[in-house]
Amino acid sequence: MLPHPYQLVYSDINPRPPLPTPQRGSAPPAPTYRDGPWARPDPGMAAGAGRRGGAAAAAIGWARRGRQCPAPGRRLPPPPRMEAPPLPGFSEEQFRAACRELDQPAPAAGGPWQLLVESMGVRIYRLYDEQSGLYEYKIFGGLADCPPKLCADVYMDLDFRKQWDQYVKELHEKIYDGEKVIYWEVKYPFPLSNRDYVYIRECREMDVDGRKIWVVLAQSVSVPQCPEKPGIVRVKSYKQSLAIESDGKTGSKVYMYYFDNPGGMIPSWLVNWAAKSGVPTFLKDMQKACRNYSKNM
Repeated sequence: MLPHPYQLVYSDINPRPPLPTPQRGSAPPAPTYRDGPWARPDPGMAAGAGRRGGAAAAAIGWARRGRQCPAPGRRLPPPPRMEAPPLPGFSEEQFRAACRELDQPAPAAGGPWQLLVESMGVRIYRLYDEQSGLYEYKIFGGLADCPPKLCADVYMDLDFRKQWDQYVKELHEKIYDGEKVIYWEVKYPFPLSNRDYVYIRECREMDVDGRKIWVVLAQSVSVPQCPEKPGIVRVKSYKQSLAIESDGKTGSKVYMYYFDNPGGMIPSWLVNWAAKSGVPTFLKDMQKACRNYSKNM
């Protein structure tokens, strides 16, 4: 393990020489050092004599460091342990907002959202993000013969996801500081590097005026226990919302919001093209997975 940078500066480059031992009844010479926090002579070292001078010097030295001088024979308590900030959660309003999108299957005409493509009963809208040069997406569609509860179960089942999603390299859930965190590595085609995600998610069954709606929210988080891996690009900006309810028959109505900044050197036009072609394919694969889910239970 490499030493801490402060140890390199103050221990290896400019070590503090030992203080001279004062003679009884005489004032010790004021030490001088070339640089660092001891560059100036400590006035307390020459202010007194014998033990009294040494005690005064120690007290001044502690004070200059912003710390309380300990009583003789006692040690200061260790510094407080720095704990990682709690992971962000999802509010009730975020779940409600996803439910409301099902009642508005298209953004307002003339607004900032633009229709990107309509194919196989799926409509994809996008909103340009000036900061990243990428787009946010809203997807409205349906999954025939897939009840909403089944869709939610398939979407939340990470082990089953490894079976039907060919782009999964690694996917698992762990608990850090009492919170469930998901690690997900996605395969990218050569010569692009794989991407990985560290994110939290939550699924709720909502009751909205007698309607049952399943909502899944997810967003990227920073977890010290999941550091970046060499050769893999960490996706640090990822958000997703999913709302599913019955279509009144045997299938489901689906709303999805998605934003993902994959980073690296991928051109923004390529990312946007992948979203345009990949979303309908993903829904088609998920529909197939729903039909096969009961067979794997």
